[in-house]
Amino acid sequence: MKLIFKYMKPYRVSIALVMGVKMLATLCELMLPYILEHLIDETVPAGKMLPVFLWGFSMIAVAILTRQLNVAANTRAVENAHNISYNIRQDLFEKTANLSGKQFDAFGLPSLISRMTSDSYNVQSCVQSLQCICVRAPIMMAGGILVTMTMDVALSSVLCVMLPILILVVIGVSRYGIPLYNKVQESLDDVVRVMRENITGIRVVKALSKTEYEKKRFGEANDTMTRNDVKASTIMALPAPIMQLCLNVGLTLVVFIGAVRVNNGQMKPGVILAFLTYFNLILQGVMAINRIFMMISKASASANRIGRILAVVPDQRILAPEEARKPSGEGFIRFENVNFSYHDHTPEAEQTGQADSSERELCLKNISFTVRKGESLGIIGPTGCGKTTIINLLMRFYDVEDGGVFVDGRDVRSYEKDELHRKFGVVFQNDMVFNDTLRRNIAFGRELTDGDIWDAADSAMAGEFISILEDGLDFVADIKGANLSGGQKQRLLVARALAAKPQILILDDSSSALDYRTDSRLRKAIFEKYGESTTIMIAQRVSSVMNLTNILVMDNGSCIGYGDHETLLKTCPEYRDIFETQMGAIA
Repeated sequence: MKLIFKYMKPYRVSIALVMGVKMLATLCELMLPYILEHLIDETVPAGKMLPVFLWGFSMIAVAILTRQLNVAANTRAVENAHNISYNIRQDLFEKTANLSGKQFDAFGLPSLISRMTSDSYNVQSCVQSLQCICVRAPIMMAGGILVTMTMDVALSSVLCVMLPILILVVIGVSRYGIPLYNKVQESLDDVVRVMRENITGIRVVKALSKTEYEKKRFGEANDTMTRNDVKASTIMALPAPIMQLCLNVGLTLVVFIGAVRVNNGQMKPGVILAFLTYFNLILQGVMAINRIFMMISKASASANRIGRILAVVPDQRILAPEEARKPSGEGFIRFENVNFSYHDHTPEAEQTGQADSSERELCLKNISFTVRKGESLGIIGPTGCGKTTIINLLMRFYDVEDGGVFVDGRDVRSYEKDELHRKFGVVFQNDMVFNDTLRRNIAFGRELTDGDIWDAADSAMAGEFISILEDGLDFVADIKGANLSGGQKQRLLVARALAAKPQILILDDSSSALDYRTDSRLRKAIFEKYGESTTIMIAQRVSSVMNLTNILVMDNGSCIGYGDHETLLKTCPEYRDIFETQMGAIA
């Protein structure tokens, strides 16, 4: 709850105003039974109509005032809750966007999504309730008892006996709420993960007729979450029937004792009616307190999960010049004896972002190479050999275990992230096409003219299909570019990478969906118009890299060949085998 109170603090004046108005509304509501009792026992027996009308109108006025105050308080409470949850989501998004690759992997994408959606909503609901119910319920309960004590001590003693029992039941059950709701949210992470996998891969699922299999897999995750939710909700709902029983017993006692006292002339009939109304209000207050404990339990679990993200200490600090490694040679891009592992994450890694660096299998082993400014490097090798990992280290999504990575003569760890990333134009594997116009997909928030956009699109061979679309650059791509072909998406993504004229251009298997002729024309256009950029191209095709300055041949995380095409044909049997297999197949 500390996190919730921290975000409530900037709105303390507005929240205090809501609570003050809600308090006034509750006090007005408590006046209604008292006015009714006075009307029945004092005004009506007097036989004068004017006082009856005056007291009747006063009841109507108080009821209207109560309603208006409640509306005003609830409206402001909703606004405060939305503002607070907005700030939480903004901070959560910013923190998530700045997590290192290692920290992001530790939490997992489904968990991050559910924390930003379900958990933040639980906090929002709690904040909204705290402002209203937390004021109304205690005042309704305590105020009802105090007013009834002024009316008849004997009847109010029935309430005083019942309330401690009810409060103890609520507190006793609520102690188990937070751990149970933690399990609910964790199982929700699994549901989000399976759902995301199915939605992303829906075409594969349908193509392989695995709909029933995936329904079963989703059902298992959904069943687990449902069981946890039912268990938590059942235990947290236990106080309700117990309180209902106690209050019904108390209500019966009030009616019985009240009837005896009226019969004996010890109290008036209007008092019983007022007592029954107050008893109902007190019942509402106690039930509301039970709901408060349920909401707080659920919100505390969610706040703890959100807090673990916000409390993560960045594990990639910017190194001062004297702390950073110095390259041992020249080169615009330089890797020196780099070792790296993605690690198996321990449970503590989620909180610290640190992983167990003991026994581990290295993804990259002693990788060294140099690319001069304006040169090009091709990286080729089997799937899983570490090609994309090299890019991840170059852009500092992860930090090396050993060795050094340098850009323009500086250790990448000495750059501010934005300063480093502005040097790159990059197309990743399975990169994202956004549900937006092609113009905005290419510009991507950068101040580019239509001329810049068309120039990049033409260089990427994307201008060919954009120009024949009815809306041109204003054509709206579906989510993940579902209304574009694979080749169109790849050319659009290359255009995005080229649009800002980057110093370093990275193309990670960005032409796999293109035919050989289009691929060749694309590479020719890039090197003619963007020859000053240093280019790194990851590819499965030898034809995509054979004309580059140098080629790095990878296998199982190790460099097994480095040089230009002719050199590798002579010195690297694996490269020669790939070349002969692919080019022979083409021939």
